[in-house]
Amino acid sequence: MSAVLLEVRDLTRHFGKFAALQGVSLTVERGELSALIGPNGAGKTTFYNVVSGRFPPTRGAVLLDGGDVTGVPAHRLVGLGLARSFQITNVFPSLSVLENVLVPLLLERGHSWRFLGRLAAEKEARRRAEEVLDTVGLLGQAHRVTATLAYGDKRLVEMAIVLARSPRLVLLDEPTAGMNPEETDRMIALIRELAARLGTTFFVTEHDMKVVFGLARRIFVLHQGALLAQGTPEEIKADPAVREAYLGATP
Repeated sequence: MSAVLLEVRDLTRHFGKFAALQGVSLTVERGELSALIGPNGAGKTTFYNVVSGRFPPTRGAVLLDGGDVTGVPAHRLVGLGLARSFQITNVFPSLSVLENVLVPLLLERGHSWRFLGRLAAEKEARRRAEEVLDTVGLLGQAHRVTATLAYGDKRLVEMAIVLARSPRLVLLDEPTAGMNPEETDRMIALIRELAARLGTTFFVTEHDMKVVFGLARRIFVLHQGALLAQGTPEEIKADPAVREAYLGATP
């Protein structure tokens, strides 16, 4: 089995004449905690949208575990083991915490929304949903309406939704956005624990350099749609081009 889980080759995406991505190539190894950083407009969101199947690339290829998934739509990629969270909390506020986690399990079984109550009674689906909620520390709030949760807990519900179908690769888009310092530390600890205990591969994009340097083993830097640098946190901190383009006076 190859150590490489995600490989991106010459990834390019144009919007009209504007090149949001310009020939980006990189690899993410299985079980690796890695991060994608760069200034606003660098192409991070476009990169995630192309890799996760929301946009097709103009040129290039995306390989997941050696298989070509270029242009495969997002819903099919989930079934292949690639999941994504979004910067804006993406939960169902009127549903309970448990029901939120049951939704992806419902879709996996080919059911429609009207079967949600029936799925909740299925022992295996309920067991899996409760197991994931326990993993993220929300089992005790399983029957609360999600809208009533604190913001940090809503982000944990989103994490549970992402984990419900046991993805191999998770793209986390600003997972600590809007969190207070305590919630941020809690999310960092959870991601570390999940990577260590479950072997899940996390690829994170973040503006908070405390999160990036405290979490990632390898960092990729985008600038004006191109890959400017890649390396360990220490190498990225010391890179003059990265400091000029993005980090500034960050120690």
